Amino acid sequence: MIASFFASTLISELLADKSTISQVKQVIAYAVWFLIPLMALTGITGSKLAPNVKSGQGILGKKKKRMPIVALNGLLILLPCALYLNLLASQAHFNQAFYIAQTIELIAGSINLTLMAASIRDAIKIKPPVNATR
Repeated sequence: MIASFFASTLISELLADKSTISQVKQVIAYAVWFLIPLMALTGITGSKLAPNVKSGQGILGKKKKRMPIVALNGLLILLPCALYLNLLASQAHFNQAFYIAQTIELIAGSINLTLMAASIRDAIKIKPPVNATR
């Protein structure tokens, strides 16, 4: 979902008209309310599966250390940016404020995507091979 927000933003900004950009911003502003509980559920599940893992220690610890950064980035930067950009786009205010907020959103989004990709990579490292149990 996060990657689709990022990709749709880039594609619409580079290739589409202002109306399409407004539609993309509106979809993201609505969809983000589904993403927040899903991300929280992911964090809770990870904590339940590895309750004794200390942040930063080992592969699981690295994953555990990244998630608060992803969550804070999402709640404190990405969510406000998404709502603000939707407001500006809905009023056809494609001005300096819009593009500053858009730049901040893209930077924060790329940071989150990088951190989540690293967590996925680490999860693959710790997953036992399918044939290992036979």
